[in-house]
Amino acid sequence: MTKPLFADNKKLPIGKLPAKIMAIDLDDTLLREDLTISDYTIQTLQKATAAGIYVTLCSGRTDNAILPFVRQLEIAGLEQGRFVIAQNGAVIYDLHLRREILYRTVDVDILLEANEIAAGYGLFPEVYNPTTVFTSQDNKWTHVDVGLTGLQMEVVPDFPALLRKGHPKMVIPGEPEVLLRLQDELREKIGSRCVIFISKPYFLEIMPYNCGKGEALQWLCQRLAIPNEQAMAFGDSMNDESMIRLAGLSVAMVNGRDAIKEQAHYVTEFSNNEDGLARFVEKYVLY
Repeated sequence: MTKPLFADNKKLPIGKLPAKIMAIDLDDTLLREDLTISDYTIQTLQKATAAGIYVTLCSGRTDNAILPFVRQLEIAGLEQGRFVIAQNGAVIYDLHLRREILYRTVDVDILLEANEIAAGYGLFPEVYNPTTVFTSQDNKWTHVDVGLTGLQMEVVPDFPALLRKGHPKMVIPGEPEVLLRLQDELREKIGSRCVIFISKPYFLEIMPYNCGKGEALQWLCQRLAIPNEQAMAFGDSMNDESMIRLAGLSVAMVNGRDAIKEQAHYVTEFSNNEDGLARFVEKYVLY
């Protein structure tokens, strides 16, 4: 791949970027702080699909929790809007076929061990189906998750039995300082067999081995015969790390974590609350 050209060493591109697909994170990237999308951003992404660019929302949420935002963009019926990458890359959903075309799960032994370790910290892990967050006990952190995703909550007394059915990911919510300690222990004990990261300060996530948004984007590009050099990814946090690292055209939000901005090819000039993504697309992709 040709190394991207920057302007004045500020990680701004020179010339039009040849994107054919854009994988777009939701929270703190596409969405403003109040979880809304501006009319300007909607219109800009509609222009992108009209130009033949796939616009693929890419989130840790389930496909059902992503779908309302696809509907706001009014692109679900288009070829360029038919795919969503869900559960941080473990699932790719085809809205036209109405089914998963990629579905990966965490090894059951890992889920059971992580659940046991988390219990030692007084934490209650979660797993999901398209409509529901499942946990072993009603707790304030699962209510935070429900508030963000719009999913319903179900308390499952025999949580290990549910884990044995297999799931694309596990989320362990809790106090940020507690999760940092838990992350260290999990990485020591099971880190060689799965992917572990903190997405938001209060969400620790466990994913299948060698699985992430970036791997899912590469899989989708192969399916669509789109070269990686034409794959653009937008993100801000550590659950976006693999697509920022792997995409041929990676863009970090200026409001994102420093580690993501350092790894990205480009950084937006404006934040998520200032339509930073749409301004970047209009200036460097659509002009």
